Amino acid sequence: MRSSLLPVLLLCTALTGVIGGAVHFIQRDRQALVDQFARERRAQLQEAARGVSEALEDVGEDLRFTVELLSQPGTAEEHRRELRALLEAVGQYKAIVVFGPDGREQLRLLDRRTGESLARQYPADELARTAKSALQGPSGHIASSPPLSTDASGWLRAFATALPDDAPGGGGAVVVLVNAEPLFAPLKLLTAESDTHLLLLGAHGAPTPLSAPSLAAHYQRLAAHPRDTPGFSELARRMGEGEEGSRLIERAEALTLGLGDAEVVASFAPVRIKNGAMWPLAMLSSTRGLRSHERNLVLRLSLAALLVSCFLIAFGVYVVLARSRAVALQESLRHASRLAHLHDKTQKILDHIPTGVLALSTSGRITSANRAIGSRMPPDAVGATLAAAFPQAHAPVIQRLEELVDAAGGDNRVRSLHGVPLQLFEEEGHFNVHAVPLEPHQPDVRTLLVLEDLSDLRALEGQLLRAEKLTTVGVLAAGIAHEIGTPLGVIRGRAEYVQTKLGAEHPQSPGLGTIVEQIDRVSRTIRQLLDFSRLQPAESRAVPLVPLASSVQELLRVEAERRRVDLRLEVSPTVPPLAADADQLQQVLVNLLLNACDACGPGGQVRLTASLGEADASGAWGQVRIRVEDDGCGIAPRHLHQVFDPFFTTKKRGLGTGLGLTMVAHIVRNHGGRIELDSAPGQGTRVTLQWPAAAPAREEHHVG
Repeated sequence: MRSSLLPVLLLCTALTGVIGGAVHFIQRDRQALVDQFARERRAQLQEAARGVSEALEDVGEDLRFTVELLSQPGTAEEHRRELRALLEAVGQYKAIVVFGPDGREQLRLLDRRTGESLARQYPADELARTAKSALQGPSGHIASSPPLSTDASGWLRAFATALPDDAPGGGGAVVVLVNAEPLFAPLKLLTAESDTHLLLLGAHGAPTPLSAPSLAAHYQRLAAHPRDTPGFSELARRMGEGEEGSRLIERAEALTLGLGDAEVVASFAPVRIKNGAMWPLAMLSSTRGLRSHERNLVLRLSLAALLVSCFLIAFGVYVVLARSRAVALQESLRHASRLAHLHDKTQKILDHIPTGVLALSTSGRITSANRAIGSRMPPDAVGATLAAAFPQAHAPVIQRLEELVDAAGGDNRVRSLHGVPLQLFEEEGHFNVHAVPLEPHQPDVRTLLVLEDLSDLRALEGQLLRAEKLTTVGVLAAGIAHEIGTPLGVIRGRAEYVQTKLGAEHPQSPGLGTIVEQIDRVSRTIRQLLDFSRLQPAESRAVPLVPLASSVQELLRVEAERRRVDLRLEVSPTVPPLAADADQLQQVLVNLLLNACDACGPGGQVRLTASLGEADASGAWGQVRIRVEDDGCGIAPRHLHQVFDPFFTTKKRGLGTGLGLTMVAHIVRNHGGRIELDSAPGQGTRVTLQWPAAAPAREEHHVG
């Protein structure tokens, strides 16, 4: 017996040594894990800091553009209009103020959306101090203010730069009042993990609202108690000097700072603005997750060693006892009973799992089926072939399953099909199919065919993808508003300037007026895109459809002629006015007609019709049916449920953003309407809008 146990004991000793060595190496590489963690966090911080620096640099570019604008010859009213265009184009700008060389205010422009509240608490002294700081600084320097005392959010900051001495008026300074919170939005992504905290200091050394409250409070106490948190104090000193890097804060100090019971990796880097002050930034990430992972790994290894050792010892005892004939007979009976129990248990497990399992014989007939698949097959499926068990399936589908089973049995390996569309029942679904070969000496159960229905999972994935795209629209809208708004404001200002110079009687004056009008409409569209993810009631009024449709036809006439498409409008004058925002309704019609033109080849036809809805013949307080039809290429059936998803497009790269129909659906639903789509490849497309009609105007009765 001793000789039988000796190999088992030696094997257990060797296994314990291997596990102990693995634990030793994990502990030895602890510092390497922390260093790798620090490098990853530092790279994330540097990437976010670059994004914020670029946003701040955009403010600096706008200031420099304003200086160039004010340095150009022109009247004060012209400068006022051009500055007003810039103020309205950039949503986070709240005011633009121009000071003379003596520090006195010469021009004040307030944002029309928040002008009244800002005028009541106008920070005149703080803006004047910021302008004075810019006047005293070197040429091109951008001065910034501390948080304004009148701003409860803590994000309202003033940025200023000096005008050149040769500018009209002898110089001075221009100040832009900015809501800085959107500029620092990339930093919020860093705090997605609960163990990560930020400390962002303003240009004047005060913590911003983005800083973790506990870190901001300790930073305020550093001057009085620097020795309480020496690591944090050293971090603050290096941040103040504009350095970047990483350092480790010990567990006890991290506990004092409210960062958890683990060491903290502090990564820091300055957010810089060209010719301006820096904003020190630090990201403090707890290593609690690394420590927990390490402890769990060591615990699992130790538990695995214990379980394997116990198993080997039990196996050794079994070998010793098996030498006895009586014990061997007893063990055989026990195993037989256990196999019967396992058979029953296995059958119960198979009946309760949601995945379908079929047992196939060597001849390809079904010998058993669990409850998940048996309830969907005919009652006599057991004993039948796959073709008889799935009567709704087409012959190629059955042939594909049979080939999969034959391939698995041929080389005795599991063969699988992942996410394939198969019509096994009344409706087509997506399945994972696995053919599992079993022992060849069991002819009744030679192969298991496992059918995993993924239809519900695919539907859930589609919903999650649409939600993610809608979230992305908000971020994209902010970028579009900033990148497009400023040049549009400049174009509008220049067009107004030229129109003023030419005079109202000049032949080109109406064309310039059209440019200004269209730029205003684009600006409104940009603001609507910003509101895309915030579903708000539309400001509706009675809009006659006939003149609006005529203006859309005139707007698209040149484009239709260029594509050689026949664009027709059939709108009866009896159609009642619609309850709509005119610009949004125009945007819907333009998008639908442009998509229809894109789908048509040369010689194609696009038709817009409007009529009263069937539900209300009078039209008042009812529905108006608007249809846009084309005889173009049509839409494939697999794409019909995706056309209204954000960023989905079948056009070539650069020819479409995938937002047109998304915006159309958003506007229609926001007005209480409904949109329907009918299309087939090669037969054209028809889009039907059910749009609410405007309420009838109240009649006035005069008593004589």
